Amino acid sequence: MSGKHYKGPEVSCCIKYFIFGFNVIFWFLGIAFLGIGLWAWNEKGVLSNISSITDLGGFDPVWLFLVVGGVMFILGFAGCIGALRENTFLLKFFSVFLGIIFFLELTAGVLAFVFKDWIKDQLYFFINNNIRAYRDDIDLQNLIDFTQEYWQCCGAFGADDWNLNIYFNCTDSNASRERCGVPFSCCTKDPAEDVINTQCGYDARQKPVSGLPPCLLAQRVSEELLNLRGDAVLSSSLVKEVDQQIVIYTKGCVPQFEKWLQDNLTIVAGIFIGIALLQIFGICLAQNLVSDIEAVRASW
Repeated sequence: MSGKHYKGPEVSCCIKYFIFGFNVIFWFLGIAFLGIGLWAWNEKGVLSNISSITDLGGFDPVWLFLVVGGVMFILGFAGCIGALRENTFLLKFFSVFLGIIFFLELTAGVLAFVFKDWIKDQLYFFINNNIRAYRDDIDLQNLIDFTQEYWQCCGAFGADDWNLNIYFNCTDSNASRERCGVPFSCCTKDPAEDVINTQCGYDARQKPVSGLPPCLLAQRVSEELLNLRGDAVLSSSLVKEVDQQIVIYTKGCVPQFEKWLQDNLTIVAGIFIGIALLQIFGICLAQNLVSDIEAVRASW
């Protein structure tokens, strides 16, 4: 009997410190996101005037950093401290919180697949609402410019959506120099230009915008129609569309996003599946660690 030792249940050090190490990184990333968000709000004077949060008519991208950073901070803190101190309450909170996020992601994915048209309508409404507030917030402006440049689009369903903005609409009462124009991010890019021409969208939706002689414009329209329509029937609306294509993108961001999603469906699906598997893996590890801790305490 003296040479034998009873070996009771133990807490797995591998699981414990894996959860701890992973969540330390997650925790610090959350702090970084929160810091960036608060810094951006401080630069815009929001922190000194909290009521200005509701003044913006569109979407403030800073909310992304604050919400994502807040969630990452809470998860990282619960997982990190829960694993290090073997605190079953924090570990269970970590598992439940991660499970809720997974459930919400799964629900959102199913609803997006079932209600495609409704999602498209909401996306259209969201983009147009932010077009109205384009000049109200520099972060929103940069987000819209990045989106239009990346997907080579203009407006939600076309360049004329910029009529919703008080600076770009074509009404006679609009005294802005940007009247009947579009932001520079709508302009087609010239590879020979090293410096961005921020005034390239001025008068872009007025006809004619190309400055080409009528004979060359007609020839260009005919060529575009043969490529796009399969015939050479000219109309004033088509002339305007093709003429605009020389200067700006005429496709909307909603159809361009749909096209991008279809072209990259495998990559997008792989990313979402990878995130889901990581979440399930995290929940399983946390629950395994909770079981080990409770087993050890039960043996005392």
